[in-house]
Amino acid sequence: MKDEVTHVLYNADCPVCRTEIGHYRRMAERDALPLRFDGLEKAEALGLSRDAAARRLHVMHDGQLLSGIPAFLVLWQQMPRTRWLARLVGLPGIRQAACGLYDHVLAPMLYRAHLRRERRQS
Repeated sequence: MKDEVTHVLYNADCPVCRTEIGHYRRMAERDALPLRFDGLEKAEALGLSRDAAARRLHVMHDGQLLSGIPAFLVLWQQMPRTRWLARLVGLPGIRQAACGLYDHVLAPMLYRAHLRRERRQS
């Protein structure tokens, strides 16, 4: 049997990630959606190291672990107010461009900032 809840794993220490996911969390709570949002402390439960989980957004949906833009697409599809965004970003061409931007620019930039924050805290 598949899990009815979509699990979202994100870096709660990242201010950008925390703000974006906070917005999604409020929408999910308002609409009573079966979404669960967890920080990096839950990474091992999904079979990820804390470091791997910090590198990009991960979503566990219907027994499948997705990351990056595919994870965002599943998350956005779950929320009535962002389904249009999932349809738009999922279009051929736009999806490839979004994946390239996320994989090669945004995720690495946010991960480097995460490493700097961790070094400062040490």
